[in-house]
Amino acid sequence: MRFHQAAGLVLAVAVSASTAIALAQGAGAPPQLPGLTPAGGLPQGNANAADAQAVTAATHPLDPALELAQKGLGNLRATIRDYSCTVVKRERIDGQLNDHEYMFAKIRHEPFSVYLYFLAPEGVKGQEVIYVAGQNDGNMLAHAGSGVRAMVGTVSLKPQSMLAMQGNRYAITELGVENLARRLVEVAEHDRHFGECEVNFFPGAKVNGRVCTCVQVVHPVPRRNFRFHLARVFIDDEYLIPIRYEAYDWPPEAGGEPVLMEEYTYMNVKLNNGFTDADFDPRNTAYKFGVK
Repeated sequence: MRFHQAAGLVLAVAVSASTAIALAQGAGAPPQLPGLTPAGGLPQGNANAADAQAVTAATHPLDPALELAQKGLGNLRATIRDYSCTVVKRERIDGQLNDHEYMFAKIRHEPFSVYLYFLAPEGVKGQEVIYVAGQNDGNMLAHAGSGVRAMVGTVSLKPQSMLAMQGNRYAITELGVENLARRLVEVAEHDRHFGECEVNFFPGAKVNGRVCTCVQVVHPVPRRNFRFHLARVFIDDEYLIPIRYEAYDWPPEAGGEPVLMEEYTYMNVKLNNGFTDADFDPRNTAYKFGVK
């Protein structure tokens, strides 16, 4: 049963310098990368590379981006209770770049709640997924939209189970702009411990008609410490939330094109709809979970 993750995207806890990692994990072991290990695999362009050297400079090229991300995350937590949107994702799983998937989503922050209705492609159209933190024994509820799978009815799955993760880099518990913003802060805090980082801001960018500031981060040299070669984050100028994220692996050959690993776009975002428990209840008669 397929569903969107988020986002993200990327990342988790800031790690120590490469020398400390080597002591903790053993010489020759790959360094701990920030964040979750995606089901679709980590970048391969830096798999055999050396570690980046730690730096102790007072300032770093990432500092303005980190400040913007922290400001946006604080504003999001203070002012946004819920939102609806269209989520568009594209992910590389085990070397294969999948087609775009389109989902209508309702997301509430407290308790973290997700309702998804799959819009496209045809193979997943009509599929619905509900997840509410602390409910349904910690499981997500899902049903297929049509075909033989729909005859099975609603199934209850652990978000990180093999079946739930099929065709997804991340679990549904990672979905949403708050998770994306949080992960972006964490990866920036990690990467600022190292050099070899180029950061550029591109104001006036647009995503589905929304005016954004695009922040582009490049690690030009493959290093095992880094999660990506190139990443772009599009911050909505009005909402101060990330509405698009894309990450690329290093080119397989010198002078080649970067390899897309994952991209997530949040379109048609409508904030603070006043969602209630009914919006995340499989018994809602507007849904087709068949639960009474």
